Amino acid sequence: MSLRPLSADEALTRLAEFGAVLDVRSPGEFALDRVPGALNWPVLDDAERAHVGTIYKQIGAFEARKIGAALVARNIARHIERDAQNWPKDFAPLVYCWRGGNRSGAMAHVLAQIGFRVHLVQGGYKALRAAVVRQLDALAGQFQFEVICGPTGSGKSRLLQTLQRHGAQVLDLEALAAHRGSVLGALPGENQPSQKQFETRIWAVLRGCAPERPVFVECESKKIGKLQIPAALLDRMHASPCLRLEVDLPIRVQILLEDYAALTRDPQEILKRLDTLTELRGKQTIARWRELVAAGDFPTLVQELLAQHYDPSYSGSMARNYQGFARSSAWPVAGSAQQAFDAVARQLAPQAA
Repeated sequence: MSLRPLSADEALTRLAEFGAVLDVRSPGEFALDRVPGALNWPVLDDAERAHVGTIYKQIGAFEARKIGAALVARNIARHIERDAQNWPKDFAPLVYCWRGGNRSGAMAHVLAQIGFRVHLVQGGYKALRAAVVRQLDALAGQFQFEVICGPTGSGKSRLLQTLQRHGAQVLDLEALAAHRGSVLGALPGENQPSQKQFETRIWAVLRGCAPERPVFVECESKKIGKLQIPAALLDRMHASPCLRLEVDLPIRVQILLEDYAALTRDPQEILKRLDTLTELRGKQTIARWRELVAAGDFPTLVQELLAQHYDPSYSGSMARNYQGFARSSAWPVAGSAQQAFDAVARQLAPQAA
């Protein structure tokens, strides 16, 4: 039998070595956060876990263990029959549960008895989570960030994507958060991840970056939708050099209409989001914007949102929060926006290589 315990830090360092990472927690636990690339092999699903917990509280530990053992055995058998039949003898899975106890121990024991080279995370997900938090704080201080600035609609996310295609290192926080960062920024039909999963996603990107090369990131406030940027990372961003996109208003309007095309096809959703600005902008202004939505005049709506909501606070906020903003270099975007972003990326990407 080959069963080796690993610390959380060692497991995270060696992730690429394992044939599979098996998270044996329930689907509900798995959905909140997991190791990047992990497969969910629950030994108890959410309903079974709740049932065993109820038996434990109402009857006792012995009865709960009997019922739980039968469920765990059946579930482990199903996973092996369905997913492990083609594994070779030297296959090396990494297994973890909540605390590295009974659930992962049962799965790891059976797999090891078969002859696989099983590694078991000591302390389970809780230890892995603590290690990710520690490592994320450390990673934030290891990189030189280049912060892309510009008012709403200047195409900061588009430039990040273009830079990535040109080979630069990019941390796209809005993509990781599944949110564009503004009051209208929720992505249609897509929920944001949990705070823990957001931080795990950031950690996964940064651990794949080379510290000797810059990492391009978009300027952000403390929160992206409901999610908070980790403090150590935000502090590092605030102290980093900035480059500033300069984009004429018509181009900004066009970019926003393209980026929010799905939202303009759902006027009721726009109205719902605009209503959240009532306290800040007043009933009269919101009524005006609602009329523009009813008329389908989205270009005018976007212009007024920029002029009255987004732009007034932009420069002051950037000057207060980003130390490099006052000394930022200007990068004009004119004509075809994508051609302009390609031109900027070609100039910046060689500096990143």
